[in-house]
Amino acid sequence: MTASPLPVAPRAALPRGRAVAVLVWVACLAGCAGTSRVMLGSPRPPVDPTTVQVYATPPAGAIEIAQLESTSAVGFGTQGQTDAAVARLKREAAALGANGVVLMGVGSSGSPLGVSVGGGSFSRSSAVGGSVGIPTTQRRAAGIAIYVPPGATPPPTP
Repeated sequence: MTASPLPVAPRAALPRGRAVAVLVWVACLAGCAGTSRVMLGSPRPPVDPTTVQVYATPPAGAIEIAQLESTSAVGFGTQGQTDAAVARLKREAAALGANGVVLMGVGSSGSPLGVSVGGGSFSRSSAVGGSVGIPTTQRRAAGIAIYVPPGATPPPTP
């Protein structure tokens, strides 16, 4: 006697609305903020991010820990985005035990996402439509996480 195979129900297709929602979610993840690092030295015990100082040039005697790069969330190129990218640098530096970040630069890059606003009108024999695209950007910040030992010489102020 042979066993008969169990009946297999046909697999239901993903509803169109759910498929669109999944695509939007994946696109949003592509535009999320983040931080990357390249280790240059040994990490130290973590410190409070509020104690991390931002420098234009490193103080004498500073020890390099890591090269950092961060991005803000997708937006319209505001100062808040720049502040968020620098705050991410400070948090990552603090997690590595750095009490300072030498800011190497801040810039913008085009985002993989955009915002469009459109409208249209349809009548019996004609159609009219219009759309406006609004570009979005991400702010990027790069810096070097450093440990400044107590008593290190502060850099000269300009």
